[in-house]
Amino acid sequence: MDYPQILSPVLNFLHCTTPQAWLDKARDPANLPLLLTDHLVCELKAAQTAMLLVRKYVADKQGADALLAWLQPYEAFAFRDGPEPDFVALHKQIGKSVMPQTDDPWGQALIGSMVLLIKEELHHFWQVREAMAARQIPYVKITASRYAKGMLKEVRTHEPLTLIDKLICGAYIEARSCERFAALAPYLDEPLQKFYLSLLRSEARHYQDYLALAQQVSKTDITPRVRFFGEVEAALISTPDAEFRFHSGVPV
Repeated sequence: MDYPQILSPVLNFLHCTTPQAWLDKARDPANLPLLLTDHLVCELKAAQTAMLLVRKYVADKQGADALLAWLQPYEAFAFRDGPEPDFVALHKQIGKSVMPQTDDPWGQALIGSMVLLIKEELHHFWQVREAMAARQIPYVKITASRYAKGMLKEVRTHEPLTLIDKLICGAYIEARSCERFAALAPYLDEPLQKFYLSLLRSEARHYQDYLALAQQVSKTDITPRVRFFGEVEAALISTPDAEFRFHSGVPV
């Protein structure tokens, strides 16, 4: 895989790279359990975000309910002390038979991108869970970082501007994940390093999908808005942050 080629547009898109202080803390083996736990939850939240976009903006009721059902076992395990499901069996059930339907071309593009994203994020979820199990790391609930909340706070409150802003936020979250996987990989053990580098291609595609959808739904050029969120995102990454998480800022 050509990592520099995948990373180059991501690094051009982001307004800053991960601070060295975050990497120094992340490479400490004592922080690996926390990092993997937060990574696990981030994969599920990415799937939830995509599902909510489809449910809110395009899905018919049957398709929307089917998407909800895909995520429920993962949510029960991660957020509600539910039993650990058989993730491999679950993943095999995620088929195209219950794809949400719409006649709207933009809606169809959203469904296509987001359903693929949901499948990939849920697949990554159980891959992270396997990595944790291999290292005897139990799953323990943790609090969320300020990162996504900090960006969503800036989302405009009337449509279609809300949708455009949410899609741009989605693009930055995916791009930052991609950048962090690459930055962190050299400090990880070989199986984990291989896994993190394998995630780059999908995360890089996800951010581009989000941006394309945002531009398609907007009647004006989204560049100024993309720049605005780039500055918000960079501030969250490069300023002191009391909590250490996968998307946190400079450790205090």
